[in-house]
Parts: sequence; C-alpha cells; structure tokens
Amino acid sequence: MEKVKCAVIYYSMTGINYQLAQWAAESAKVAGADVRLLKVRELAPESAINNNPAWKANTEATKDIKEAGSDDLDWADAIVFSVPTRFGNIAAQMKQFIDLQGGLWAQGKLMNKVVSGMSSAQNPHGGQEATIKSLYTSMMHWGAIIVSPGYTDPSIFKAGGNPYGTSVTQGQDGKMVEDVKDAVFHQAKRTVEVAMWLKKGKV
Repeated sequence: MEKVKCAVIYYSMTGINYQLAQWAAESAKVAGADVRLLKVRELAPESAINNNPAWKANTEATKDIKEAGSDDLDWADAIVFSVPTRFGNIAAQMKQFIDLQGGLWAQGKLMNKVVSGMSSAQNPHGGQEATIKSLYTSMMHWGAIIVSPGYTDPSIFKAGGNPYGTSVTQGQDGKMVEDVKDAVFHQAKRTVEVAMWLKKGKV
C-alpha cells in the first residue's frame, strides 16, 4: 500500500514549536510515513525579530525550512500542526496560513484530512488547550478528521495530561518545563496510524 503522506506544519518564534514539530516529523517517519516538515510564513517585521535575540537566532537556525503552501495540504493525508498560543488563540502567522486555504476548501480538497494539534505557552495554564481547540474549530470547517491523543498512552500523563494535544510550558530560561517528547512521538504516531486506517479503507 502507498505510504501515508504526513505534513508537519508549525510556527515558532523562539524554537519551542520547531522542536515539537521536529519530534513529530521524526515519529511520523518511524511510523512509516512520507514526511514534510514545514513552517508558515513569518509576518512580524524584521525590526521586531532583530530586537529579540532568541527570535533572531531561531529565524536564522530555521531559514532553510521550506514554507508551507496549499500544495502541501493537498498532498498530505495527515497533518500535525504545532503553534504557540496568543491570548488563548493560535498565532497570527498560523491563522493567516489557514485563512488562505479557501480555494482548496471550496474544491473539497481539505475534507477527510487527518489532523492533530500541539501548542505551547509561557505559563502552565497560559491558553494551550484553548489554542488547540481553536485550531480544531477550523479543522471542523474543513471537514477534517481530528485525532486527539486523549489518554491513550502513559506518556500523555507524564507530559501534563492534555487530552487535546501535546502542550508544553516555556520556562524563563527559554527551555521546555515539562517532559513531552514521548507524548509528541505518541501523538504523531497515532495520527499516522489513523490516516493509514483511512487510506486502507478507501482503497
């Protein structure tokens, strides 16, 4: 059977969601998928980026990562999103990317995509769950199939117990507070597996 095609699409200001996306991409590959690791276009002015050393460093470190486009969504059977919270909602960069997909949506090319979401914030209750649920609202409009991790693996509890998607807190040192790597691996693997089941059923 043809491999599941998985797009891991992220926005990251200082590198946290880039790391989550890298883990998800690695897990999807191990699960047997063809994987594209993609970032969404940065909207912030260069002056703002240059005034924040961590933001500038991450921008430089990820300059060779391909920007996501509509063709990547059309290609994918499964999509894992990773995005930081902004006042309990998804970052504007990811929101714009989603808002630009009206053409694909109108052609029915976004329905039945298998999707899952991850998030981060600077506080344990900084809006991670609301951000993932906000992302899923758009996915419902797509007619996508949402694959949340729920409580399907012990790694979910170790990571903090978010059933909507893996989420993490960024500490004052700029690093992740919770140990979420195993949860990300499980979530991405689960997403690919569900996409595989769907793909088998459609053959």
